Amino acid sequence: MIVTTTNTLEGHTITEYMGIVSGETIIGANVFKDFFASITDIVGGRSGSYERVLREAKATAMSEMEMQARAFGATAVIGIDLDYETIRDGMLMVTVAGTAVKAVKD
Repeated sequence: MIVTTTNTLEGHTITEYMGIVSGETIIGANVFKDFFASITDIVGGRSGSYERVLREAKATAMSEMEMQARAFGATAVIGIDLDYETIRDGMLMVTVAGTAVKAVKD
């Protein structure tokens, strides 16, 4: 399945718009990750533990969206928008949405 942030697919013709699809993930960062991330913040550098959590959350939300698109019979999702939000008590919410379409190669 083609998944893109663009509204068109180069080399493809969109034959049908199936509707909006989305995926959501809410995950928490545990106390140990918070502790080690705070040390990284103090001494500088990147927080690998948080980066892994972000990647995992994004992958889960994207997978959920793609499954929904496949259920619609779509071959691609266009106009993808990713959004990251922090919510209470260190929870991270990742949402992704796009338009499920049927597309054929030119």
